[in-house]
Amino acid sequence: MEVQGRIKMIDEAKTYGNNGFRKRELVITTEEQYPQHILVEFVQDKCDLLNNYSTGQQVKVSINLRGREWVNPQGETKYFNSIQGWRIENLQTETGTENMPPVPPVEAFEPADDLNEEDHDDLPF
Repeated sequence: MEVQGRIKMIDEAKTYGNNGFRKRELVITTEEQYPQHILVEFVQDKCDLLNNYSTGQQVKVSINLRGREWVNPQGETKYFNSIQGWRIENLQTETGTENMPPVPPVEAFEPADDLNEEDHDDLPF
């Protein structure tokens, strides 16, 4: 699955427990009629994928939905979901319009003075 949008926030990597589990969170704001703020977790070595990205960039993130079951001390079963990212792509092109020829302003074009309304053209419409 994939989610697209603008990066709203990138958190620093955090390490948990004695086993060195790492997690880094990213918030993407979708660009649709009702924008959504989606929290995506990157874990372990995937945390480093976010190093070259910054707030405001337009990206596409490949995700996996994760779900887990937990039984609390009272014996109640609870379910939790998370969204884990495993790839991120920049959607903004780095090349701008520097290779394109300049477009002349509208004022550079002069109206035709020698137009004769009685000249018949051969256009089919």
